[in-house]
Amino acid sequence: MRLQRSPALAAVLIIITCVCAFYTTAAINIPLEIEQPPTITAQPPSSLIAFPFDESFPMTCEAKGNPRPEFRWTKNGQEFNHSVDPRLMKEENSGTFVIPNNGNLTEYQGTYRCYASNTLGTAVSQEVEFIVSNEPKFPKETLDPVKVDEGQPFILKCDPPTGIPPLQIYWMTINMQHIQQDERVSVGLNGDLYFSHAVEKDSRTDYCCFASFPRIRTIVQKTAMSVHVKPSKLIKCAPLSANAILERRPSLLTPPGVQSEKQLVKGDDLELECIPEGIPTPKVEWVKIGLGLPDGAEVENHGKLLIIPRADQKDSGKYMCKAKNPLGEAVHYFTVTVEEPPEWVSEPQSQLSMIGTDVLIKCSARGTPEPSITWRVNGVPLKDSPAANRRIFDDTIIIRNSKASDSAVYQCEASNRHGSLLSNANIMIRNLPPMILTKDGEGYFAVESRGVTLHCNAFSSPPSTITWSKDDSSESVEGSRFKIHDDGSLEISRAEKSDAGQYTCLAKNTEGSSNIDAMLYVKGIHTGFTSQLGQSILCLPASVNRYFVEDSVLHIVNVSHGDQGVYRCVARTPVDQDEASALLMVLDVPDAPENLVLSEHRGRSVKLTWIPGDDHNSSITDFIIEYEENKWEMGKWRELLRVSRNQNSAVLRLHGHVEYRFRVYGVNSVGAGPPSKPTEMYRTPPAAPDKNPENIKIEGHLPHEMDINWEPLLPIEHNGPGLEYKVSYRRQDVEEEWTEHTVKRHSFVVKNTPTFVPYEIKVQAKNNQGWGPEPRIVSGYSGEDFPSTAPDDVAVEVMNSSVVKVTWTPVHKDKLRGHLGGYRINWWRLRSLVDSKKRHGDKHMLTFPGDRNHATVPGLTPFSEYSLIVMTFNGRGNGPGSHPINFKTPEGVPEKNPVFRVTDVQRHSISLTWTPPSEPNGILTGYLLEYQLINGTEEVGALQTIDINNPKTSKWVLRDLEPLSKYKLYLRSCTTKGCGPVVSEECTTDLETSEGHWKISEALNTSLTSHTIDGLEPETEYIVRLIPISRVDNYSIFEDVIMTPGLASVHGGISTQGWFIGLMCAIALLTLIVLIACFVNRNKGGKYSVKEKEDLHPDVESQGMNDDTFCEYSDNDEKPLKGSQHSLSREIKAGDSGDSLVDYGDEDAQFNEDGSFIGEYGPRKEKRVSAEIKAPVQTPA
Repeated sequence: MRLQRSPALAAVLIIITCVCAFYTTAAINIPLEIEQPPTITAQPPSSLIAFPFDESFPMTCEAKGNPRPEFRWTKNGQEFNHSVDPRLMKEENSGTFVIPNNGNLTEYQGTYRCYASNTLGTAVSQEVEFIVSNEPKFPKETLDPVKVDEGQPFILKCDPPTGIPPLQIYWMTINMQHIQQDERVSVGLNGDLYFSHAVEKDSRTDYCCFASFPRIRTIVQKTAMSVHVKPSKLIKCAPLSANAILERRPSLLTPPGVQSEKQLVKGDDLELECIPEGIPTPKVEWVKIGLGLPDGAEVENHGKLLIIPRADQKDSGKYMCKAKNPLGEAVHYFTVTVEEPPEWVSEPQSQLSMIGTDVLIKCSARGTPEPSITWRVNGVPLKDSPAANRRIFDDTIIIRNSKASDSAVYQCEASNRHGSLLSNANIMIRNLPPMILTKDGEGYFAVESRGVTLHCNAFSSPPSTITWSKDDSSESVEGSRFKIHDDGSLEISRAEKSDAGQYTCLAKNTEGSSNIDAMLYVKGIHTGFTSQLGQSILCLPASVNRYFVEDSVLHIVNVSHGDQGVYRCVARTPVDQDEASALLMVLDVPDAPENLVLSEHRGRSVKLTWIPGDDHNSSITDFIIEYEENKWEMGKWRELLRVSRNQNSAVLRLHGHVEYRFRVYGVNSVGAGPPSKPTEMYRTPPAAPDKNPENIKIEGHLPHEMDINWEPLLPIEHNGPGLEYKVSYRRQDVEEEWTEHTVKRHSFVVKNTPTFVPYEIKVQAKNNQGWGPEPRIVSGYSGEDFPSTAPDDVAVEVMNSSVVKVTWTPVHKDKLRGHLGGYRINWWRLRSLVDSKKRHGDKHMLTFPGDRNHATVPGLTPFSEYSLIVMTFNGRGNGPGSHPINFKTPEGVPEKNPVFRVTDVQRHSISLTWTPPSEPNGILTGYLLEYQLINGTEEVGALQTIDINNPKTSKWVLRDLEPLSKYKLYLRSCTTKGCGPVVSEECTTDLETSEGHWKISEALNTSLTSHTIDGLEPETEYIVRLIPISRVDNYSIFEDVIMTPGLASVHGGISTQGWFIGLMCAIALLTLIVLIACFVNRNKGGKYSVKEKEDLHPDVESQGMNDDTFCEYSDNDEKPLKGSQHSLSREIKAGDSGDSLVDYGDEDAQFNEDGSFIGEYGPRKEKRVSAEIKAPVQTPA
């Protein structure tokens, strides 16, 4: 409500204003040491959109005050306690809370406001609207086809869903091809697709409207629409007269009517639209009544849309669109009003006033429509918090004869339909004695004849009077060189040495006084710097984040062109300074060339000129010209030409039947610069091909065919439509004419050719414009076949025990039937000469490329019989092998012994055992056993040698050894050719002779987790060790001392108790009854032959037991570890049978009534492995 003021009231208001201005401090910054109401320091924006890809959404509210403010929020005008919601993240001593994006955000949607309060008042933030963006969707609907007569207008409705603006509309086909727009067809501002008149080509079934919402990264599609245009019969019958009948004057499809109004906010783009219909298609003109169109006005959408960017008040007025064709015109008038959101004319200011003074708070704003003003005090509407000494005059609040209790935070809010403004004004009514904020005892330094300023920042209510005195004088300093500023600081110009001393600043008002001291030091003029006064270095500009100073060095991060220039480094002490400067030159890649022009158009050549860009202090070395063509690889730029730096033009040689665009970029020592803007399109005429295919390959994958392949021309090299290839071929070894075939692909197969004969081939390109240049002739062969014969006269020469030399007579080239690849030798081992039984070993092969008649075969096993064949090969494959040649390799030295270990250690002896080598490579003659003392010193004992001439010996005892000594033991197997590689062990003799002897079991399978030791004496102490086969220095994995129980403990106990015997008898009886019942129940089901079941359900295992290889079957679980020792005595029980079924099945194998073996059908049981530790047999030494 606005009040009418009388002249007398206005005079009173002016007097009050003057009086208040004398006592009031406006726009104050009160130190936090003084009690004061809250001041909002950070608040959220007016709207906060919850985009789905954001992790969280902060609702910011920060404030300062004394006492510390407390915060609360309202949502949609109701109290909102954010601290009780566990999903919201809060910050301590802050009003800010964060809404995480981890659930349903819809419940948080609304309008929020923050309140910061303490005992002196409440500050209020502006309102923030939290908007949750729902995913926009078109409704699922079935749309009827649009049927329209040819020549009639029609509209396809889009009706896009609502969403977060901006909204962009696209009309496309189902294959994502844009609907072509022109003067006849266009998309309106509302998203609808308008057709000025229908033509037959408008008939289609896939008109799709796509609505894009870029801010939420979403595009949605409307159900496809179908349009059927019914052809006009008049046009078919009499086209000349029909055109006259169908022609009609323009009318507007949008907007409707003759005039409309348009309101928009200042700064928005003004968009006015007129879409006409008629035949011929009308053209649209725009005018502004009384004035021309504003500067910057743009006409788009083929003249149907007028855009005035960033409209202002001067753009208000009346506009007219006129659509016309030869038959008439149609007009529409727009009345445009540009409105404004509120803008401050006089924003209320915080004030500190004395008790008893009158306080004025002024708030005014302008806007269109005129903003309404709302006053609050401490967040409460003014009418709900009355005060006797407070009145409102128009846009001003007056507090008469203010008291301390009138201190509060006043809010003024100006709003219209386009927005609102909110301002908080802290009104403090207090009388305060002076408080000097400058530090007491501060020291100042001055140079003689230069100025210096001493600071004294005081705060008080009413304002203080500041005086300065020197030393102990009570008089204020005086003179033309001394000046006291309004902020209390003392400026001394042209300082003298006599000005040095102690100065006192005194601040005084009606409530009290306060003072501080300051020391001034004055020194004479000198050059250079002095470290006594605390030298400092300042390098500019220091306010930019990319600049930092470290150890007096200026560092610039991420240098740009704007950093180039002269830098001034200032070294400053408290009393003087010096400076130096340096020029920084920034090197960069060249700028993009400009003003590209195409000239001298000569069909398939054109001249390109350009103006080079700035080289940025590094000379350009080259210009790169690139091209883009829009037919084969649209959007891909390729290098066409490179020219030197002193050229700014080039003649471009181009391919035919291509539309080109060109661009240029420069290169210097820094790198390649950005490319220029592309030129306009340049189209070359079609022409015959300039070249023929390259990389012609002739291959023969089959004996009577010849495959011809070549590298096709690139699409851009076609030079025109209708590209084909002419393939010509003829035999080279006979006189015949060329045979020609024309193909479109880049390969051709010649059928029914002789095997591997030479041909001449040529391939020529052609298109609709003619043939390419004369092609070059290449030679090749038709298809290969396998070689027809094997090498002759194959012979083997034994070089040594593991290498032989193979020779042969090469295959004649007429028998190769292809390109010679080389020769291959296959060989396999028939048997070892130690063992008379023949057994074929794995086949081995070596390939020797090229034409040759001999080769060396290495890696053979000595003392073995081998068989060998030789064959040749070509590109098709291997030929037949030669007749096998058998040969024998001589003896060699044996391989090393796989097992060599210590079995017992005594004070003066060591017992050893070993196994013979797996490959003796000859007839073993014995073993060479060596040992020496190695008691951890550099000196070792003499090497002792023992020749063991019995090859069947597998154990030995070394005697007369030193006690508690470490020995190194070596063993090698020997043949007549010498001894093989050595295997060694280390062992330390005992200090005392042990009462017992170590017994070692056979090797155990590593998959076992337990082992049973039999044959132990009762009531006897044993040491048990678990050691690896390849042990070093008697290392054991496990060692423990056990005591076997006595006979009484074994045979006594509960087994002799009567109750236990009775229980066992009962269990046996119950088991017998159950077995009888099962047997009776089984007999009721009839008998069947297990043999029949095996025939009906054969399996691999059962078949393996019934075929001729039954005797070779073995159970892997029963096999000992390879190389393990079954018995140290090498004794085999005479009663063992090699054909026992226990060896092939479970230990409890079962048979049915007719004798069939049914162990396969019974449940499988885990076999418990038991190994017996037997004492080794000592070999006589």
